[in-house]
Amino acid sequence: MMENDIKDILKDTIYLEGKMADKVVSKLINNANVHKQLQRISNAKQNIMQEATIYKEKEEFKEAHFMIKNANSKQAYEYSFDMEKFPNIKIKNIRNLEPIGLVFENNTIKGTPVINNTFDLDIEFFHVNDEQNIEMKTVQLFVNADPKDLWKNIASPLNAIFYKPEEAAYKGKFLDKKIVIASKRGRSHAHEGTFRDDDFALSELPSAWSIIAVSDGAGSAKKARYGSQLSTEAIRDFFNNEGVINEIENNVKVIYTDKEEALETDADGNTVDAKVVAKQSIIRLLYKGALHIYNLLQKTADEHSFSIKDLHATLIFSLAKKFDFGYVILTFGVGDCPINLINPDFSDVKLLNQMDVGEFGGGTRFITMKEIFNDPQISSRFGISCVDDFSHLILMTDGIYDPKFVTENKLENVESWKAFFHDLDGNNEDGIKVDFTNDEIIDQQLLEWTDFWSKGNHDDRTLAIIY
Repeated sequence: MMENDIKDILKDTIYLEGKMADKVVSKLINNANVHKQLQRISNAKQNIMQEATIYKEKEEFKEAHFMIKNANSKQAYEYSFDMEKFPNIKIKNIRNLEPIGLVFENNTIKGTPVINNTFDLDIEFFHVNDEQNIEMKTVQLFVNADPKDLWKNIASPLNAIFYKPEEAAYKGKFLDKKIVIASKRGRSHAHEGTFRDDDFALSELPSAWSIIAVSDGAGSAKKARYGSQLSTEAIRDFFNNEGVINEIENNVKVIYTDKEEALETDADGNTVDAKVVAKQSIIRLLYKGALHIYNLLQKTADEHSFSIKDLHATLIFSLAKKFDFGYVILTFGVGDCPINLINPDFSDVKLLNQMDVGEFGGGTRFITMKEIFNDPQISSRFGISCVDDFSHLILMTDGIYDPKFVTENKLENVESWKAFFHDLDGNNEDGIKVDFTNDEIIDQQLLEWTDFWSKGNHDDRTLAIIY
């Protein structure tokens, strides 16, 4: 090996051949000083190769293209660098992360971005065999804007006729249970500075009855915000009447306390089933209440010289009382807002009202439509239910129903409702929990929860839960 090294050196400096070359090389091989020089040359070669390898591996890392995944503002983010191809490169630090809301630990960028933009991140790195020399590599991180931030939140005009606050919430008692309600202006209205069209009203009534009403004003109707307010308040007030409530209660007792078929004779001398008559009487009173709302809305429109169509609003309500034999729940609905009842062990869920969807090509119906009351099938809009107990009674507008259930058939699907309450329990991208156990601030929690993001669903949202 040494002979070849000497010959390589000599061929570039002294021309030798034949026996002369062999003699010179032999002399050099036996020269101690030459041995030292050759060792130095060998060491120098190794050092150069080592340095070259360090520079090469550094440059390869610099030129490597890392596909840094995009982040989303206000959402947890994590990205780990794959360093398998660069075993001798160590990342010491990444600059410019702090203003974004991110940190770098163990080859991983993580945190929750607080701003959106395109950011240049300076990677400080070194080679394991050259730790003193820190190199720099720049990569880009793109943080998408929070979709919520793209929507304006313009206050509705305080001096406008029929002014209504942009949100409302309530918690309290309902029969021997509790109730929480939240109603929030949708982003589509907030973006334009228009009003919340949803509304709700509730009250304790005579003889331990209670009522909860929810309404969704039509977005296309100029005074819909007032239509929903009038509808809920007026139906509440209509049944806050001892005579009406007593008549309803007497008929309820006929239906549920007489164990056998109760026959009686009507005014024409015909034998009739008293239970059937009692059900018809209850429906008649519920119909009377609904018709009262229509007449009031028509009168209001006339007094203000605008069309009743300007007050278009859906309406659902539930009258309820706890008897010795169970909970009696009376319902009515016009429009696309559901009323649902979930049994105690969460194994069954029922839709208690008729929904105006599908049949009308995705449209809805409003309490302001006279044809509702002339429909021979109007009795199907009224419900009379009796259960030993229940875990939840829920009323909502389509601002909740559309994004969370999408289709009507899911409203009686137990798994869909379990997923819904799983969401309420904090399993959502915002991590907002509605705590039904420690419920001191449950009204504010529910109001905050209703601000969830759902692409394409930006309507007003109202949700009432009896639990």
